Amino acid sequence: MNNFWAYIKTKSFRNTILLAIGSVIAVVLIAFYSLGYYTRHGSGIPVPKVTGLSVDKAISILKDQSFGVSIDSVYVLDQAPGTVIEQDPDAGTNVKENRIIYLKIVKNQAPPVSLPDIEQTPYISAVATISNYGLKVGDTTYKPDIARNLVLEVRFGGQLIKPGTKLPKGSKLDLVLGDGAGASEVDIPDLVNQDLDAARFVIKNGGLTLGTITYEGTITDSTNVVVVAQSPAKTDSLSKTSIGSRINLTVSQGKKTP
Repeated sequence: MNNFWAYIKTKSFRNTILLAIGSVIAVVLIAFYSLGYYTRHGSGIPVPKVTGLSVDKAISILKDQSFGVSIDSVYVLDQAPGTVIEQDPDAGTNVKENRIIYLKIVKNQAPPVSLPDIEQTPYISAVATISNYGLKVGDTTYKPDIARNLVLEVRFGGQLIKPGTKLPKGSKLDLVLGDGAGASEVDIPDLVNQDLDAARFVIKNGGLTLGTITYEGTITDSTNVVVVAQSPAKTDSLSKTSIGSRINLTVSQGKKTP
């Protein structure tokens, strides 16, 4: 044991330790600089910016600078087909020669999507759903209906379409909405040739009001009174009236005509 401690204190031992440490440092430095040289650390060619260009022009620019090109495509609304929208690595990045540059371009043809079921849904919700499916809202028109701003019909190119119909992504859909007027309008009943009691029943249950009753001729049997005219009357140009409107009747004695 005394000999070991005596050896540690000798100059020969110190020289051995220093030589070992120096060897380790030398190996590390050689490896570091060799790796940097092999990978051309800190040097390279800057990648040109090709986003926004047509794919043909982008490929030409990259190949002129000895880059390889790999292309993927995706459909994007409101973007011209064949346009480069992404590149990897980014513009200005230093890379080695012959590095492959990955490009993403806009497809020429829109993929088909299924029309979602938006009938009987509020307009605001329908617009959000349409947007989520990659579709657009075109014209909006209204038709009488109890519900206001509720989608009643969906049209594409003037044709009525139903949920599940395949459409090109980005298509514009025309929506037909309820105007809420249906809640204040009802059909005018045709009461001519009806018994007076039957006419009263129809008027009451139709949300209307019985107005003036005009008797024509002599009435001898009140159980056999028939409507011969009404105002307003149902015509081709007038088929609805406001709820609560008064219906005036003209009645006469007699049997109903065939």
